[in-house]
Amino acid sequence: MENEKIVFFRNFLLRTLFIGVLFAILTFVLLVAFRNTWEMWVAKIFGTEEKELGKIVLNFFMNVRLVLVFLILSPAIALHWMVKKVRQN
Repeated sequence: MENEKIVFFRNFLLRTLFIGVLFAILTFVLLVAFRNTWEMWVAKIFGTEEKELGKIVLNFFMNVRLVLVFLILSPAIALHWMVKKVRQN
């Protein structure tokens, strides 16, 4: 792979990670701020209980973390190492 392509994909993945983290923080803030409202809606529409909602929200944020770390950050770090190795040669 050419050095420019590696740098492009690395920068793309790092920016994607940054945007994903911002969206995760925004989602968390909105969930906490409007907890009573969305809990009532979800309970009414889907018939779930408060215990189940807590598990669902926790599962959501765990999945977001897995996607951000293992599908975006790990390849970005690998590409970063490739760029360093190509520049040294």
